Amino acid sequence: MKSKLLNQTPRTFALVFDKGDEVTAKLLQFAKENQLKASYFTALGSFSKATLGFFERERKDYKRIEIEEQVEVMSLFGNLAKDESAQYKLHAHVVIGKSDGSAHGGHLLKGHVWPTLELFLTETSEQLQRRVDEETNLPLIAIEQ
Repeated sequence: MKSKLLNQTPRTFALVFDKGDEVTAKLLQFAKENQLKASYFTALGSFSKATLGFFERERKDYKRIEIEEQVEVMSLFGNLAKDESAQYKLHAHVVIGKSDGSAHGGHLLKGHVWPTLELFLTETSEQLQRRVDEETNLPLIAIEQ
């Protein structure tokens, strides 16, 4: 993955992922290396394979949807924020398109780039924190009043 700082205030980056990169791992690594505050991003490109997730309310967990073919990333957007132990957490949604024109969507759990993924990320001026919600067991952004 290559990156370029496009703007200093707010910090805005262009990230271009290489063939074979796994997006979620690389994005979390980038956040840590650049000591990002809360950030949001959008991207487009292609995956050779991906794992999507659909949150099942009763199970309080994600149903995994394995996509084992070349797909277009029609829309990818999300955010990054630290949890209570100061670890970055990624929340990303994706819509992918198959060669027959069908689309699938959900949480992006993993995505292997082929041939490219172009992502633009903007850092917020304030840090946000995720806290585990007892009812859902999900790490949700906590807004303090």
